[in-house]
Amino acid sequence: MSDVQPFRGLRYNMEKIPDIASVIAPPYDVVSSEEQQDYYRNNLYNIIRLEFGETFPSDSSEENRYTRAAITLEHWMSDDILTRDNQPAFYVLEHRFLHRGVEMKRWELIARVRLFDWSSGRIRPHEITIEQHKADRLQLLKSCRANISPVMGIVPSKTGGLLSLFTKLTGEKPLFSVSGGDGVNYSMWMVTDERDIARITDMCNTGTIYIADGHHRYETALEYRDEQMDACQNCNNDEAFNFVMMTLVAEDDPGLLVLPLHRLVRGLAADSSDELIEKLGRLFYISELRPNGSTLHETVLNWLNILEEWGREEAVFGLYGLNGKNLCLLVSRDRPALERDMPDKYGPSWRCLDVSLLHWSVLRGVMGIDTMAKEDECLEYIPDALDAIRQVDSGKYQIAFLMNVIPICDILSVADARERIPQKSTYFYPKSPTGLVLNPLWD
Repeated sequence: MSDVQPFRGLRYNMEKIPDIASVIAPPYDVVSSEEQQDYYRNNLYNIIRLEFGETFPSDSSEENRYTRAAITLEHWMSDDILTRDNQPAFYVLEHRFLHRGVEMKRWELIARVRLFDWSSGRIRPHEITIEQHKADRLQLLKSCRANISPVMGIVPSKTGGLLSLFTKLTGEKPLFSVSGGDGVNYSMWMVTDERDIARITDMCNTGTIYIADGHHRYETALEYRDEQMDACQNCNNDEAFNFVMMTLVAEDDPGLLVLPLHRLVRGLAADSSDELIEKLGRLFYISELRPNGSTLHETVLNWLNILEEWGREEAVFGLYGLNGKNLCLLVSRDRPALERDMPDKYGPSWRCLDVSLLHWSVLRGVMGIDTMAKEDECLEYIPDALDAIRQVDSGKYQIAFLMNVIPICDILSVADARERIPQKSTYFYPKSPTGLVLNPLWD
């Protein structure tokens, strides 16, 4: 059973910062260096200065992006730019956004959640993490002693009860409604009534929480907790560092949207195209799709629709860059044989995924990208298929693999099997913005 609790959030003082849209930003791991500079210029108090600070050649162990973030946080609190809520609260967040021309809505609950080791099964991951990314977040956490951006979790809920409760709790005027730079509109409410808090905890504390986004932040929080516990003389397990800020989404929320992350590849030998096609042809049936739209945008949309249609029947992914402007669709000649070559430690829920087949049989088996170091050197991950095609056409990357969506039920099945799919396999959209509320850990 999980342990979801309200907390006294640290929020922008709207008397001094009336334009919340100017101070929020996406999570650090989807912000480019150019976007980072844009957020710096947008507002002197933009959360990017804490979440993803600038680096300089003169940085040292005494002065760096992490120490500057801590100093900035201290100044913002002393100047009442950030103020602490007087009583514990849950924060209910509504996202309104467009996807493929359809207006959608997603509800989230921002709460503090007790940290449990993975072995407990109470909190379950689904993706591989990378040590260097955790080291970055741990340094920031140690310096600021606060959760600046939330981990995203999925709460099992197949009765619609949590969604109905959110609707009832948000009848009053929200704290604020803002439009993000990504075209997503956000509204947030604060829940402080004891009866409402009890109803929320009753619904959320009934089972497992699945990590959707923020695996590195969760593992960082675990490590920070353990360090604090080792240094604590009279801990009672209820100190703030025993919790992490999470934004929780009901499994049955129609707005719980996951997108595929396409793979861009570089570092291939210039004369390897023919050999690569030959090797892939031994393992996969290859069908070609020619450009079939009046624009590249229309062509890519048509290709994605065909890829999705084929994916309903069998594992398939697209390959662009080896045959002019055509997209190749790859379907395994003998899927059971390819699955038998996968490590024995992985079960059916992992083996059946397109992304597992791509990483094990193609990237590792055919292309030799078989270590984390090689993946970091050769691969890039991108949710925009059109951008992926353009980057290959520009010569920045040599090929692109276009992927289908992994269904939510398959993600949860992998987590239930205590397995992890390759990094950057899921892209939950829209991302919960950073800066709506922070969770101090110094209590």
